Amino acid sequence: MENIEAQVLGHAQSSTLATNRLIRNTYTLLALTLAFSAMTAGLSMALSLPYLGPWITLAGYFGLLFLTTKFRNSGLGIVCVFALTGFMGATLGPILSFYLATPHGSQLVMQALGATAFIFFALSAYALYSRKDFSFMAGFLFVGILVAFFAGLAAIFFDMSTLALAVSAAFVLLASGLILYETSAIVHGGETNYIMATVTLYVSIYNLFTSLLHLLGAFSGDD
Repeated sequence: MENIEAQVLGHAQSSTLATNRLIRNTYTLLALTLAFSAMTAGLSMALSLPYLGPWITLAGYFGLLFLTTKFRNSGLGIVCVFALTGFMGATLGPILSFYLATPHGSQLVMQALGATAFIFFALSAYALYSRKDFSFMAGFLFVGILVAFFAGLAAIFFDMSTLALAVSAAFVLLASGLILYETSAIVHGGETNYIMATVTLYVSIYNLFTSLLHLLGAFSGDD
């Protein structure tokens, strides 16, 4: 009986250590990729690079995401995740340049950045410390992101500004839900690869920031 209890205790301790290591690796890599993304965004702005358009952006994103997923269990996965986040940062540069050129642009960018940081840290802390299981959100998030993605393409193709605003509002909610879901998955063992966890959280932050920026710009009259 004592041997069984010792084995159970040892397994629990090992699981806790693995989870803590996953959390540490994920947030360390996330911080580094966000910093690298900010650097490429700043470089893109300094060089006045043009906006690549949605199709090139999507092709680059999905291509690099495929490579990151393929090499997620090797050292090459680290290279791929930095390539992905660096590319996304570069595509963000022209968007930031556009907003900063408006009368209240710097204020809008800071508001969106502050709101994004607050939402991310609040939701992450809640999921980490409450240890609630948000795996039940998987189906809703999958369908919601799929619908919002195609609605966003329709808004671009048919130039529908009202639909674009609705899509941005939807992505604020979906990105927030994805932060809760992914953080919960890390805690409860649903996600064991820190590279993929980092990518999911990074994409959530990216979509949350750009969606908030779009909404704030539209309601301020600067969009």
